[in-house]
Amino acid sequence: MRIGCCDELLASDQEPPLGSHLVTPRRGYLHHGIYVGHRKVVHYSGLAHGLRRGPVEEVYFARFACGQRVWVRARAPCDFEFREIICRARSRVGENCYRLFTNNCEHFCEWCLRGKARSLQVEAWMTWPKRALLTMLRLITQPLSHYSTS
Repeated sequence: MRIGCCDELLASDQEPPLGSHLVTPRRGYLHHGIYVGHRKVVHYSGLAHGLRRGPVEEVYFARFACGQRVWVRARAPCDFEFREIICRARSRVGENCYRLFTNNCEHFCEWCLRGKARSLQVEAWMTWPKRALLTMLRLITQPLSHYSTS
């Protein structure tokens, strides 16, 4: 779980820019939402409030933050201006098709901002087993090759 180096930490009373991508830490992952103004955030509640799957909802900033710090995600430029981002986010309020690996809160935000659902967290998680296996194979084969050349 890593907040990006260019992401901006919000002060407790600071108003995020309209249509901004917000990120807040949870146990083991980062939770994502879109700021829609008037201290409200649209997010895929998913597993944000426990093991019960939840819908896309518009909630107050404090409920989204859940007592944690919040950052404004600073990534590649958006494909839409802020009004369209807000409209896209609100168009999915009530949707209840959360899927951890294919339709989570980050997929939702990326779709709102760029028109393509994507989760960098899921992509990173999916590469971890492959990296771990390759490292383990190197560790296993390295001592064997060391002894065979002696």
